[in-house]
Amino acid sequence: MKTIKTLFTLTLLLTAMAVQGQDRYLTRTGHIKFFSHAPLEDIEAHNNKVLSIVDLAKGQVAVDMLIKAFEFEKKLMQEHFNENYMESDKHPKSTFKGTFEVPDGLKSMTEGSYEVDVTGDLTVHGVTKPLSTKATLAVAGGKLSGGLVFKVKVKDHDIKIPKVVVRNIADEVEVTATFDFEPYK
Repeated sequence: MKTIKTLFTLTLLLTAMAVQGQDRYLTRTGHIKFFSHAPLEDIEAHNNKVLSIVDLAKGQVAVDMLIKAFEFEKKLMQEHFNENYMESDKHPKSTFKGTFEVPDGLKSMTEGSYEVDVTGDLTVHGVTKPLSTKATLAVAGGKLSGGLVFKVKVKDHDIKIPKVVVRNIADEVEVTATFDFEPYK
């Protein structure tokens, strides 16, 4: 029994050291979902090709995604999203660059889940606005994952909704992001 307990403790210690020894984490398969709830319909789209890097030593995060990588249930919705609202040929990417604000620093992270404050600049449709929100970072088995939910007002990013479909698209959309990071080498 003592051997199992010692082995378990050693495994936890090595896992914590592996996470602490690694400062930068990357994913190219982050997931972002947006959801619009309006009187006439709900619209949801998913992008599973989101690039993100986290630097724990500096408390920095960057996210970069192609707008055309969002997939909708209906192809016609996807076409209207890219051509009429997001103008994806003119504004192909959305980005976020920010910092984590935690009182004791992220380098002390060990196994567990941590709520952090994130502040930075969100660029959508070529318009950059400040964004402050809560995010969750989790360390498990030497890996880092993260998630956050926030809302974006369509008009804040100069996205024009034609009057004919104003009851189909919400003024504010909910964005949910999840990331499973790998050590960046």
